[in-house]
Amino acid sequence: MEVENSVCLVTGANRGIGRAFARVLLKHGAAKVYAGARDPSTVTDEGVTPLRLDVTKPEDVEAAAAAAGDATIVINNAGVFGDGTLLEGSFDGARQALDVNFFGTWAVSRAFAPVLARNGGGALVNMLSVASWVGRPDWPGYAASKAAQWSLTEATRQGLSDQGTLVIGVHSGFVDTDLAAFTDAPKIEPADVAEQTVEALKTNSPEVLTDDATRKAKAALSEPPVPFR
Repeated sequence: MEVENSVCLVTGANRGIGRAFARVLLKHGAAKVYAGARDPSTVTDEGVTPLRLDVTKPEDVEAAAAAAGDATIVINNAGVFGDGTLLEGSFDGARQALDVNFFGTWAVSRAFAPVLARNGGGALVNMLSVASWVGRPDWPGYAASKAAQWSLTEATRQGLSDQGTLVIGVHSGFVDTDLAAFTDAPKIEPADVAEQTVEALKTNSPEVLTDDATRKAKAALSEPPVPFR
């Protein structure tokens, strides 16, 4: 997949990993980067094209697909963490995580699939997580949304194969963004995630495992569940 001279859309591009994606794509020669955000005024980087896009609003998604009809690379990055632990708190945070991370990704993917087909196939990238494979009682809603998003990524890869669209799942542990500010655990830089993703685009790689924690989690999928104690 050619990144140089590509036309890209990044959701949630006003900060964190999304902002890093936009910057790195321009660095690698993208001709245009649409920076999707709920409030376009929060997109402050030079060289990008701000685009109003709340992935939970069908009218925003439809308008974005029309405005960015020249897109050849779409990066589903918009995401939320969601409050509520396994045994405490309401389900509102988990519902929001599913609405944004899972249904939002699905909505954008569905809307832009014909755009990518018209433009030669292109690529669709989903920003996933080590939580796609690791359930945690302190953030079960987020983990469930990422597991669902991973399943959606697999379905999308199969569903768009005939139109020649490369579908990439990017998995990462903690990244040094506002979303992970609650923990002192080791983190990688957003630009590192973006650079690895651009390399996957260039080499047509379907999956990116950005750090050791993620690679270990993927390798452990074949192991038996932790026994009851």
